[in-house]
Amino acid sequence: MKAAVYEGQESIVVRDVPDPILDDGEVLLKIEACCVCGSDRRTYRHGHASIPPPRVLGHEFCGTIVESRAAEHVDVKVGDRVVMYIVMPCGTCRPCKEGKVNICLTRRTMAYHFDGGYAEYAKIPAVAVSAGGLVKVESDTPSPHMALSEPTGCAINAHGRLKIGLKDTVAVFGAGPVGIIHAILARLQGAQKVFMLAHPGQRLEGAAAFDVDACVAVTDDGAHKEEIMRLTGGAGCSVVITACNSAQAQVDAVEIAARSGRIEYFGGLPKSSPTAALNTNLLHYKEITVTGSFSEKMSDFQAAVALIQSGRFPADKLVTHMLPLARMTEAFDLMDAGTCLKPCVDPRL
Repeated sequence: MKAAVYEGQESIVVRDVPDPILDDGEVLLKIEACCVCGSDRRTYRHGHASIPPPRVLGHEFCGTIVESRAAEHVDVKVGDRVVMYIVMPCGTCRPCKEGKVNICLTRRTMAYHFDGGYAEYAKIPAVAVSAGGLVKVESDTPSPHMALSEPTGCAINAHGRLKIGLKDTVAVFGAGPVGIIHAILARLQGAQKVFMLAHPGQRLEGAAAFDVDACVAVTDDGAHKEEIMRLTGGAGCSVVITACNSAQAQVDAVEIAARSGRIEYFGGLPKSSPTAALNTNLLHYKEITVTGSFSEKMSDFQAAVALIQSGRFPADKLVTHMLPLARMTEAFDLMDAGTCLKPCVDPRL
């Protein structure tokens, strides 16, 4: 079969690899769509300590089961179209016992510890199959749209802490696909106002196509903070989400947050520079709650699958480019240039 094999920094080679051979408990998917994640781009550009090459990347995928050696109790079968909850926790560490399997101390993850979806076929580990990690698609929703279930589930995990409702005004830093997903969720949860903040460019302009109240350009002189305060009558935003890898956004979030506001640091910072110099007096005097989130729990993923199939989630506006496997690295260039939202690879093309 054809697969796009990550062979090291700045090297992904599309070549023939042996067809997967199933062991007991495993299933084989024919991949129909695999969306490209920012973490794939970072791995390609800079390498990743937890992903030794060679490895087939791609963890946002949808496909059809074409072969199965799953146990009898598993409720997926050949012919089912499925998406995958990619976390494989140990089940025994303290976070797992507390139900926080997403932060399992020894978790294994599809496309990190096992080959992923940038290939014609993907072998799903028995541990994931037996745990119910494959979720059936129960609608005719296109596979590229269903492949958004994984990042949407991660955002839903964050929103579980934020408790956004009808009284809230929400600001989202970052107009990439994850920032847009956060804005969509905030609106679906009833937020009164939703503002997008990002550096000037095509992505910020494109954010206006979604259900947001204002797109605010981030500037070096800090005028964006003044604009948010103007838009909120001086009160600031009750919820602020940083969906980008910017320390300055994390600093700005504290400044534009309202009294008793909630801040979610969703986007991590580069490991080479992982700190932000916050004015903690603002946390103190405004009684701000700051939280972070990582990955997703199974319940978050299941909620994402249901939401995307409901028709209320504008997946068609998020997936902006479809690429064949042979041209998959073009997705990284599109992302670097900010000329796309979510590129997606279809190995059948």
